[in-house]
Amino acid sequence: MKTAAELKKKLQEIDHKSYSLYKTIAGEYRFDQFILCIDKVQGDPFASPSRVRVIVPEKVHGFPLFLYEDPCKRIALEDSILRKWNRFIGKQNQKAGSGNSGKLGVCICGQEILERQAVCIKEKKIEGYFLIGFPARGRSILAEELIKILFVMLPKMIEEIFVCKSYTMDRLKENMELAVNQDFIRQELERLQLVSFLANGSILPRESGISQKPLRDAVPFVSPKSMEITIELPFGGPICGMGIPKGVTVIVGGGYHGKSTLLEAIQLGVYNHILGDGREYVITDSTAMKIRAEDGRGICKTDIQMFINHLPNNKDTKAFFTENASGSTSQAANMIEAMEGDTKTFLIDEDTSATNFMVRDRIMQQIVTKEKEPITPFISYVQALYQEKGISTVIVVGSSAAYLEVADHILQLDFYKVRDIKEEAKKILSQYPSMCTEPKSQVPEISFDRVVKKIDLSYKGRDMKVKTTGTDTICINKEAVDVRYLEQLVDYGQTVGVAYLMKYAMENLVDGKKTMQQIIEELYHQVEEKGFSSVLPRGYSAGFPVLPRRQEVLAAWNRFRKLKITVSSVNS
Repeated sequence: MKTAAELKKKLQEIDHKSYSLYKTIAGEYRFDQFILCIDKVQGDPFASPSRVRVIVPEKVHGFPLFLYEDPCKRIALEDSILRKWNRFIGKQNQKAGSGNSGKLGVCICGQEILERQAVCIKEKKIEGYFLIGFPARGRSILAEELIKILFVMLPKMIEEIFVCKSYTMDRLKENMELAVNQDFIRQELERLQLVSFLANGSILPRESGISQKPLRDAVPFVSPKSMEITIELPFGGPICGMGIPKGVTVIVGGGYHGKSTLLEAIQLGVYNHILGDGREYVITDSTAMKIRAEDGRGICKTDIQMFINHLPNNKDTKAFFTENASGSTSQAANMIEAMEGDTKTFLIDEDTSATNFMVRDRIMQQIVTKEKEPITPFISYVQALYQEKGISTVIVVGSSAAYLEVADHILQLDFYKVRDIKEEAKKILSQYPSMCTEPKSQVPEISFDRVVKKIDLSYKGRDMKVKTTGTDTICINKEAVDVRYLEQLVDYGQTVGVAYLMKYAMENLVDGKKTMQQIIEELYHQVEEKGFSSVLPRGYSAGFPVLPRRQEVLAAWNRFRKLKITVSSVNS
């Protein structure tokens, strides 16, 4: 390892020379309080900034072990460091030349507390990943400007961001205790047989469609007394709120009264939230998946015969393949693939569902008889999925009362206030003929024996390339994977993480023998054993990876149109 003095000398030697000579400083350098790693040098001042890493040893950072001794505490502390780092970087950015010269960048944080690769607390050290636009005038090196960044700004940054004494210990403890409480509630959900818990006083509405900050002056959430429970927290004593039991829960209410807001809060409750978010004590089963129709998506050998059968031309639905799915076939595939990913809670909004997939009324059943209708609607299975497979459903409805008849719990939103109306609704339903005339069905055996075939992933003679666009698109070489309808992807870095996990799996785990389930299980076992960084390429080029849930990785992979699957010796 070279010294900081050697780095300064080298920079002075290449000052005002060709920008390409910046590549000669890649490597690791020991400073007094930290190690600087220049992992990837940009080739041009107008290109993406250079990737840089700092390593701060334990004896320098001084964070006490009790703040990061287990995963939930570690992620909370990493999040606290990263948010302060963002504020610091925001004050430092000053352009120092052409292109991206002098630009500093670090992973941006939303309202969720996620496992972000930008700050990693490891044994005996903290690693921080960020970007520096190496300064230039035109395409000539401005070494003195980079020396200011590395030898003046950087030591100041280490002192303010990566040293415990620069923090208020009370706030660090507060964040740690919140994380422990959130983790505790999530574990308690199973014992209490709940799919979600929403604390009284939570602020569910968001500031706007483009902001996830809490809405000012919003109506605080209050649980109906009939569904209110109390949980004794590890820190801070008891907390009261609504427990949504396992089974089938239907949410109704007038337009703009808060139905979708409640469902959105539940679906994002799979993640912990920061203090002051309003949803910090909205905690949901970590496997819960939002299921919707997705016209046009590709489907590769998914067993959708539970919902779709006897299609015209005898098209196989045991291993269904299409390049352009309809609303009903896409929603069927989304549901089966969620089951393949071990999802235990479906979250559904009638507004984003295929109507013919959800229910058929009495008249339509007479006009189009069962032998002529290939779709068995979801309502036929919703109770059996819970009773036979332990899969619960939370569904928002507004136009059909059919689901009220199969509901275990019925909630009404009235100007953002929640009422338990099960008894009232059942009394009204008893006055009318049944609207749910579809026969109740047992859940058939579903095949998940989808073996992933090895394919050539090279691109122009080079290794597979990945890049992402926000939370909408992943590109594997030139093939775009549309993930915009995976609504629980909330952070750009998660999309980056999905891309790298798919890349690692396809390059290292696919062998033509393992099923997709087995590969995902092996992939996440490695992440748990060796860390997220073990599946990331060194000096990775795309974004700041954030560890996604396995459900989103599997869902994105199923949308990769180059995917090749073998089922029962039939090739795709």
